[in-house]
Order: sequence, then C-alpha cells, then structure tokens
Amino acid sequence: MLFSLVVGLGLTCGPALSGPIADVICAPTDQMIRKLTHNFGTTRSASGLRSPDEMLEIWADSDGDWTMVIAYASGQSCIVAMGAHWQETGAKSPTRPPIPG
Repeated sequence: MLFSLVVGLGLTCGPALSGPIADVICAPTDQMIRKLTHNFGTTRSASGLRSPDEMLEIWADSDGDWTMVIAYASGQSCIVAMGAHWQETGAKSPTRPPIPG
C-alpha cells in the first residue's frame, strides 16, 4: 500500500528531509484526503496542532500501514513519513504512580 500511495499521488515537492525519506509528497488537501480514504482505505486515527498553520495527522488502514501527513492552512498537505504496524493504544493520557508525600 505504501508504494502505491507514493506512486498514486505522483507529486513531489523536492528534497526536504535527509535520510530514509528523500522527498516529501504534497498535494492539495482535498486530493490527498480523497486518495487516502477512497483509493487506499485509510482513516485519520490521530491528529494534533503542530503550529497555528499546521495540523499533523496520522492516517492508518486495517492492516496497520500508516501515513503521517502535515495539513497546511494554505490548503496543501504533505506526506512526511510512512510505516507499518500502527497500533491504537486506547490510552488517552499516561498513567503515573502517585507522588509520595
């Protein structure tokens, strides 16, 4: 699925990161969502603000393949990482032992 997603979007913004991901794949947000949901069967499983203009999203499918996307206020979204074996933990906050005292 991951290779198909990269080839299916077929758009790159050029080198933005060094290391395993040489290119960041970008597309208009509506096109990115359509590809992720309809073509690859993923759903958004997590999201959070990275900055006032950036929303970080994790999209995952039932097989555990996942895609990390940054959605920009400009209407552009970029895939910044992909992987496998995504697991939902169900935990909303870490459990801490009581503070002695």
